[in-house]
Amino acid sequence: MSETDGRPLDVLEQAVGETVTVHLKDGEQFQGELAGYDQHMNLVIEAGEDTTIIRGDNVVTISL
Repeated sequence: MSETDGRPLDVLEQAVGETVTVHLKDGEQFQGELAGYDQHMNLVIEAGEDTTIIRGDNVVTISL
């Protein structure tokens, strides 16, 4: 198993503080720094002065 393989929450833990792109079910896309997450994969994304909270069940993919 490589460093990027593993359980989803482990991968998110490693991505905190990194810039991520989040693709949602409705086709929207958010890019910014992953500031936090919870066990439901709800995400907190910071982009400049804006902070966005994304509900985990709307997320299709998260890429670095």
